[in-house]
Amino acid sequence: MSSTVDIKNRRASFEFSFLERYTAGMVLKGSEIKSIREGKATINDAHCMVHNGELFIKGMHIAEYKNAGQYGHIPVSDRKLLLTKKELKDLEDALKNKGLTIIPLHLFLNKRGYAKIEIALAKGKKTHDKRDTMKKRDTDREIRREFGK
Repeated sequence: MSSTVDIKNRRASFEFSFLERYTAGMVLKGSEIKSIREGKATINDAHCMVHNGELFIKGMHIAEYKNAGQYGHIPVSDRKLLLTKKELKDLEDALKNKGLTIIPLHLFLNKRGYAKIEIALAKGKKTHDKRDTMKKRDTDREIRREFGK
């Protein structure tokens, strides 16, 4: 089975600096995974939260599967993420620090066809940090143009 699903949160690296990354499994309904396999999901407006010792993703949009009929799903709903107890505890402890959040970076299918999501413990960037990121990206682009790819 080939992993053709590659959904990324492109704004994440501009808005946040990443402290730690994790790969989590997802609890999905049948119509949700079929829609993801068609590439009809977005994680741009999503974020993660810990509730009662479990990790959930909020704001993730998975389009309705056209052949689901009455057994479809709600496009924007909370979905449970699967991590080890140690990883959950580490994230929960880290979230007690002010200014930290958990954001989704990359949604993909692994070799076995399971939907996985890469999440990161992140800290929001200030305006001057964003300008530095833009400057660095522009200078890197100029260097690539001058000296070839």
